[in-house]
Parts: sequence; C-alpha cells; structure tokens
Amino acid sequence: MLDNNEIIVNKEEIKKADLVPYVRQQPNKRIFGTRFYLGLYNLSNINKTKWPHGWLRKIGEEPVIFDNTAADLTTSQIHSYIASRGFFDSKVNDSIITKDRKTKVFYNVNLLPPYTIRNVYYNIADTIVRTYFYFDSVNCIIERGKPYDVNILQQERARFERFIRDKGFYSFSSDYISFDVDSTVGNRKVDIYYNIRNPFIVDDTKNITVLPHPIYKVSNIFIYPDFDPAAALEEGDDYINRLDTLLYNGYYFITSNENPKIRYDLILQTLYLKPGIVYNLTNTDQTQAHLMSLKVYRLVNINYEEVDVPENPLTLERNLNCNIVLTLLTPQSYRVELEGTHSSGNIGGAVNLVYQHKNLFNGAELFGVKLRGAYEGIKQTAKLKSIQEYGAEVSLRLPQFLIPFADKEGFIKKYNPSTNILSAYNYQAMPLFTRTLATATFGYTWMAGNYQTHIVNPIQLNLVKLWSIDEVFARKIQSTFQAYSYSDVLILGGGYSYIFNNQSIQKSKDYIFFRMNFESAGNMNSLIDRVSGTRKSGDTTYMFLGQPYAQYVRGDVDFRYNYRFNEVSSIVYRGFAGVGIPYGNSRAIPFEKQYFGGGANSIRAWQVRSLGPGSYDPFSESDSIDFLNQTADIKLELNAEYRFKLFWILEGAVFVDAGNIWTYNVDLSRPGTQFSFREKRDPESGKIISRPFYKDLAVGTGVGFRFDFKFVIGRLDLGMKLRDPRIDKGWIIGNRPYGRRDFALVLGIGYPF
Repeated sequence: MLDNNEIIVNKEEIKKADLVPYVRQQPNKRIFGTRFYLGLYNLSNINKTKWPHGWLRKIGEEPVIFDNTAADLTTSQIHSYIASRGFFDSKVNDSIITKDRKTKVFYNVNLLPPYTIRNVYYNIADTIVRTYFYFDSVNCIIERGKPYDVNILQQERARFERFIRDKGFYSFSSDYISFDVDSTVGNRKVDIYYNIRNPFIVDDTKNITVLPHPIYKVSNIFIYPDFDPAAALEEGDDYINRLDTLLYNGYYFITSNENPKIRYDLILQTLYLKPGIVYNLTNTDQTQAHLMSLKVYRLVNINYEEVDVPENPLTLERNLNCNIVLTLLTPQSYRVELEGTHSSGNIGGAVNLVYQHKNLFNGAELFGVKLRGAYEGIKQTAKLKSIQEYGAEVSLRLPQFLIPFADKEGFIKKYNPSTNILSAYNYQAMPLFTRTLATATFGYTWMAGNYQTHIVNPIQLNLVKLWSIDEVFARKIQSTFQAYSYSDVLILGGGYSYIFNNQSIQKSKDYIFFRMNFESAGNMNSLIDRVSGTRKSGDTTYMFLGQPYAQYVRGDVDFRYNYRFNEVSSIVYRGFAGVGIPYGNSRAIPFEKQYFGGGANSIRAWQVRSLGPGSYDPFSESDSIDFLNQTADIKLELNAEYRFKLFWILEGAVFVDAGNIWTYNVDLSRPGTQFSFREKRDPESGKIISRPFYKDLAVGTGVGFRFDFKFVIGRLDLGMKLRDPRIDKGWIIGNRPYGRRDFALVLGIGYPF
C-alpha cells in the first residue's frame, strides 16, 4: 500500500503546496490520522454485492496500491513544473522506502538558482496593435531581472488579450500571442521574444495573404426585454415574426408586449454598451453582471454578429450588431416556511408566510411581505411557560439610490447600488415580560469590486414598548443596570456595515469572510434637546415623542478563515469582538442591541443566553429564575472547527469554542460582570467586582454531525464545558465532577459560521 508522499524542497522559492497537484498517486484519505474510508471499504465482503457490502464499497475507498510508474510520472511532472518556473537545470528524484507492506515515497527537489529575464524583445506585426501595446507597456507584467516563469507569460497573454479586445479588436484572441525563450545567452539568464502575429487566409492556389487585425464598432443594439425561449422552441419562426421592433433612445427593443414589463429606462441605465462605440469586452461583461443583479431575469445572453461584411478582407473597420436577450423570472411568488426549534432543551416551532413581487412598479423593485408566528415551550421550576411571537414585516428594495448624485448614472454603473426600506412590528410574550417592537429602516447597499459590499443605514428607528414584567424579576433588577435594559425605549440612529467575502460557490477552496459593523443612536435627539433647552423627565432622562431615547455607540468585527486540507476535510477559524458603550441619556444599551453567549452559533457547551456575563453565576442566588436571559455590552469569542465528510449525507465535526460577554459599567447586583484588565474590589465590602477578562473566558469543546440534504444542512452538536468562569479555578477537570449542566445538545440549520 501507498502509505505517504513526502515532498522535500531545498529552497523556499518553490512551495510544497505548489507541487502537490503534480503527485500522480495519493494515499488513502485520512481523518484524524486513520484511513476512515478504507475502513468502510474493508468492512464489506468483496465477494458479495448485496447491501450492505456494495453500499460500503461505494461510500468507502479501495486500498491504494503503490504504482512505481505513477512515481516516475510524478518525478517527470514536478521537473517540468520547476523548469517552467525558471529552474531549468534543477534535479528531481524519488526515494522509495517499503516496510511492513507499506510504501513511503520521498520526492527530493534540489533547486539551483533560477534563470532570470535579461531582455524582452517585441515583434508585433500589426502597426495599430503595436501602437496600443506600447501605450499599455507600463502594465506588462513581464519584467526584466525577475525569474523566468511560464505562469507570468500566460497571465500576460490573457491580460493583453482583454486589453486589446477592449479597444475594439473583437476577433483578437490569445492564440495570436506567442513567446520564444532563448536560454543560451549565459550567466543563468534568458531573453524573451514577445510575438503578436497577424491573421492570414489561404486561397485556392495556396497563396497566403496576411490580414490586419480589424477594429469593430457596434452598429446597432437589439434588446429582447422579455424573450420566451420555450415559446421560441415550440413556435419557431411564428414566434419571431410576431415580435415588434421599437426604436427607443437609439436602442431597438424587440417584444410582443405593448406595455413593457420592465421599464426601458431601467434597462438602459444598466447598460455599458452604446451604438456607435467600438466593441469592448469589459463593458459587455459588466452589462451582463449588472442586468443579472436586478434579480428579475432568469437568463441574460449577450452576443454579437458581424454585419455589412466587406468584400475586401483587408478592410480595417468592421461592424457588429449586439443582441441582448433577456428572459424574465416569474414576477410574483409566495412560500410557506415551517421551522422547528430546539434551544436550552425547549421545543418549539414557527410558521412564516412570505410573499414577494420582484417587479412591483415595472422597475425591478423587490417588494416583500412576511407574516410570522412562533411558539416555544419553556420548562420552569413549577410549571410550563412559553415564548410566543407574532409579527409582520414589509420590505422594498429599489435598484437605485433615492438621493441625488453629481454623476448618478456613472455611480449606478460602477457600484450597482440599491435602496432598502423596511418596516416591521413584533409582539413578544416571554416568561419574564411582554413587549412590542416597531422597526423602520432606510438605507443603501452598493458593491465595490467582486468581493466587497457596503451597507449604510442613515435611518434606523426602533420603538420598544414593555407592557408587563414579572414582579419577582422586576424586584431583582430594581436599581441595577439591568433595569435600564428592560424598559420602554426609543432608538433613533444609523449604522454602517462593510463585508468582504471571497468564497466561491463554483469552486471549493480556501476563503475569507470579514464583516465590520458600526452604529450609533441618540446623538441627533441629544443635539435637539441641547439646542431647544429641553429639560429632563424627572431629572433622569430626556424624552422624545413621549418616550425615553437610547444613546450609545456600538461596533463589532467578525472574521472567518476556511482552510481546506483536501476534498473531504477542512478547518474553519472564527474570531468575533464587539462592544457597546452607553452614554448621555442611557446607563445601559438597549436589550435588543446587547450581546449574548452560548447557543448553536456561539459557545456550544452553554445553552443560548446562559453564559456570563463574566464570572456571574445566576444559579447561586436563592431567587434565581430558571429561564436564563443573560446579556451584556461586550463580547469576545474564538472558534475553531474541524469538518470532515463521513459517508452518504453525513459529515462530522470537532470543535473548540472560547469566549464570554461582559458589562461595560459596574453592576453591583451582578458581581463579576464588568470587563476589566485587572482585578477590582468594592472598597466597602471588599468583594471582587471584576477580574482580568482572560480569567473569565469560558472554554468548551464537542463533536457534531451535519446532514447535507443539498437544499439545506441540518446540524446536531454536543458541547462539553472545559473551563467555566463561574468556578474559582476555572478548569472543571480536576476541580469538580461533571454534571448535567456541563453538557449541551443543540440543533441548528446550516454551518455555525
């Protein structure tokens, strides 16, 4: 059996990871050092085909028997690769060690200094192409003095092809570009000859005529705004013949509908193409992407056809017609969502009724209405209580900015902006309180490049009305900072979010996700109060519209990195840090804006909202309530999860979570909750108010299973506490026995992060 491949490189110029794809034979895949898939295969009887034997062989992996030919081929391909990187005379050899019927192969790569580029000579036949090339030569990525690298040459071919096609050379391709390399110039250097040839034709007498590269202009643009491919296939020419053509602002719209389903002005607003301009590949790609981003089209197809073909093949200027064929999605849809929930051992469910109209005013406006009802049973000490939630949400997304810009059309074409309006109303009946929440948001979203998104919400309004609160709980939090979180409040402010995500759906590879949020509230209210000379209500807080308003700033960052070992296993790291600071009119940030710990997407050894703050232990108090709802102003969290495929739809995971939440201010009613870098004590009682935050870090580990149903991923995680900040020495092992509360079983949908 092939036991292992080891690549040994004597210099850092070539990384081992670059050579792995050229290894022609890989050993059986391992999970935690064991050949799991080989084990499944070996569980079957090779002489039987019925279940489970055939199934085990299908989901398993047969043993990889060492092939000496594959090792020789690997050596050859690694040598070819390093030669393509400029290490022409370097050596590659393999050594094979076999023991106990297991073979290890060592590929030794001995790199000598690479050949570098001495000179680059250009041989460009077409005079116009040559002019453009020299104009763009500053962007050429082939540099004198750099190591020779075939990948750089290929990248340069692709770069110049796109550049020259953006100048109107529609028929130009990278096939016209070639490189000759002279490695005989000595002193470990090479000369590169950069060749761009012209097209040619061969007549019947086998005479060759060299042609110039023609420049193409877009003569006419034909837009099919509501093309029906199914009808075109069924009816053929009859469908095409009943289409009418309308000239609108220089563009031809071809449709069978008298009233356009999408406003023509909106379509033209997304186009980077105009009649009379030279062909441009980048503008074509951007037009297609922008049209798809409207989310009203199922298919967007842009193609060109040459028209008015000149008889003389030497004619330099040619004409193209552009066809933009658009197929609409079904404009209206509705769906019913059924949810099952399991948190803190409590079972519940929810029903969502969702309606969407993707083209409300014939301008790709996305309108949505969502009705929600949810119920969850809460097991209390004496009797069963419940959480009930009923709500409605209305949203509208407009594919433009509803504010004037100096270059509005240019901004839309470059950043693809949208305006988002949302309003919602929720009624919540909790075991400890009953309240309503009214929300209104107005904001903007725009893209910056392929991976970056900006979200600005200049208006965020939340109105929280507390209708009732449990008397025992109210007495407990009276005159504490918690009391300010459980009260009527108006939140008027704004926020900004930045998102970077280079994850690709089509390709499974390493990726980074980063999100940054910042928001503030109450500053405008405070300014109005100061200017108008408004007095405080009861000398405690200012009021706005008869309601006390919140004043705070809040910011957090979320970073994730997914590293893939191979096609069956990966590890994901996540870090989160957030802080909310109340000031002015608030002594605590609103409950809705506070952080919590524990649960399916946090530290999974603790049930949701049961961790912290800090080292505070709610179970230590005689009047504690079993329904835990611990929140605070600051949150730190680190997670690592190793994921691996098992068989069929089943995936496994092993994880480690660490972190906690803390209050920003001192809360004497909950000792140990304040975030601090050092230990603090109450000067009167001598009790510890807070301790260094790293001593309050909770640590949990666990295992989980994921069920990949393709359309959704179900998740089951079992967490176990390792370090509990509520005990003096922190670590549980060696300090106290494990109990039922040291384990948590959580269900979730999708990956935790």
